[in-house]
Amino acid sequence: MISCEKAKHLCDKSQYNESSLWERIKLSIHLYTCKVCSKYSKKNSKLTSLCEQANMFNLSEADKAEMKKVFDQENIK
Repeated sequence: MISCEKAKHLCDKSQYNESSLWERIKLSIHLYTCKVCSKYSKKNSKLTSLCEQANMFNLSEADKAEMKKVFDQENIK
């Protein structure tokens, strides 16, 4: 058995196809026996789906650097 904390981590990894087959098997067993983690997994999947439907995106590294530069300049003033 895995802990609920480990199950949440594996849930996040498996959503982004970063988990191994063995990790997905352990997660499936845990989700079958733990209703709290099963509920977390369902809500997490729904959140990911909603984010994809909303066409959300991340800032590029260049945009992040530019934003940090502007923030740093404002803090100096």
